[in-house]
Amino acid sequence: MLTSGFTNTPTTKLLLFGLVFSSILVSIRDSKHLFWIQVDPHLWRYRQAWRMLVWQACYGNATEVLFAAMVVYHLRVVERAWGTRKFASFILSTLPYTSLLPPILLALLLRPLSLNTLNYLPSGPTPLIFALLAQYHATIPHSYKYRVATTSASPHTLLFSDKSYTYVLAAQLALSQLPGSAIGAAVGWVVGYAWRGELLWPARVGRWRVPVWVVGGGREGERFEGLRRRLGEDAARASGVDAGGANGGPVRRTLGTQILDQFRGAF
Repeated sequence: MLTSGFTNTPTTKLLLFGLVFSSILVSIRDSKHLFWIQVDPHLWRYRQAWRMLVWQACYGNATEVLFAAMVVYHLRVVERAWGTRKFASFILSTLPYTSLLPPILLALLLRPLSLNTLNYLPSGPTPLIFALLAQYHATIPHSYKYRVATTSASPHTLLFSDKSYTYVLAAQLALSQLPGSAIGAAVGWVVGYAWRGELLWPARVGRWRVPVWVVGGGREGERFEGLRRRLGEDAARASGVDAGGANGGPVRRTLGTQILDQFRGAF
């Protein structure tokens, strides 16, 4: 039987309601201007580096809040598959990367290359959501696929799956405030897959877990966490590691092979 609602997903529930509440509160207090980033003047002229720590706290308009809430709700299946402890650990361990990399990349690389045309980064946790979406893409299998014909007489069809609806919603976030929103989405996706491949620095950040008491678990929670870890070893190939090396140890695939593997097949 399929589990509906937020059953067994307390972190997803907290993330979704926290996002909606913070966006409403910022709108009521008329303080949206404190969260989005303009490289000039916010970072270069006013030295407001604190904006890089808070810009993911809320969205600036109701449309983005709606689509973000719908995407986060769909991503609750990742927490069910991983368990609350691993899911919360992923969010906390990737938060520094999704918060700091987009404004740094915009300020030091993209803005100079665009002759100072690219200067704006909209507020909202789009990078964090896309980092989670990368885990959804790699971890959750599709239940079914279906084809949609472009015309009644045309043999050409488009292949979709039950996961396509989630990607369409996420695309709305990535395209909502171009080009800044797309920059955040791209960085989040890359961070998500870098976490899976243990490419983030420090190297053990992908293995870090929050203490059990943080997520309200006890001995039973530790037992189920160990079970999930053993089951996860059977799916090591999905995270970029193949078993059966020359010495009986794991053999890491190249980054290019991992990327190609992730995009094989239909969404």
